[in-house]
Amino acid sequence: MALGMTATGGLAACAGPASTQAVATQSPGHVVLLGDSVLDNAGYLRGGGPDIAAQLGMRLPPGWRATLLARGGSVTADVAGQLGRLPRDATHLVISAGGNDAGRQEAVLGEPAGSVAEGLARIAAIREAFARDYRTMLDAARGSSLPVAVCTIYDPRFPDPGRRRLAVVALAAFNDVITREAFARDLPVIDLRLVCNADEDFAAPTGPAIRGGAKIVAEIAAWAARRGPAIRRSEVFAGGS
Repeated sequence: MALGMTATGGLAACAGPASTQAVATQSPGHVVLLGDSVLDNAGYLRGGGPDIAAQLGMRLPPGWRATLLARGGSVTADVAGQLGRLPRDATHLVISAGGNDAGRQEAVLGEPAGSVAEGLARIAAIREAFARDYRTMLDAARGSSLPVAVCTIYDPRFPDPGRRRLAVVALAAFNDVITREAFARDLPVIDLRLVCNADEDFAAPTGPAIRGGAKIVAEIAAWAARRGPAIRRSEVFAGGS
């Protein structure tokens, strides 16, 4: 397992290919973004700068394209419909899913429990349901026979420190599913918990800012540039130090 290339912040990170040597012998690629508002972040920016799809289009090598099929508010089960709209010339799929699945269950954190074990049992039941949905989604994505990379759920930046701490702990159950299912299928993982590691990376508690988007795009471009159809292995792309 290898860590991804160093991600750089700001718009400067969007100019030029991630690795011209790696793509010199490849035909132009077409990266398709699937899932939720992590990749469909224009609404968070309010017209204040390029969204992730636009940044990726600038970051990829000449001749490559990026298409946004991700939609804000989507849950894991919605990705199947997005897969049904894949462009014919798609070459790479990037999926961010699970954050809204978790958000819909946040009320559980406020429910009374008779013991720690009872509370954990509720989280376990939610985790198992999510795992079923995520497995189904990943198998559908792999059915395209295209290289697939998945994103973990980053740590939200809620203003309330207590809510933030609880969210990080609860999201560990969802991220465990994402990494387990990806590694079981030899899929690479873009670990957004490490890529978007500063408050400045967020335009909203759960939405990437331009800076965060640039860091995510750097990891996507690094993966796409070195990924060939004959290569199948799990890697972790975790940004730069």
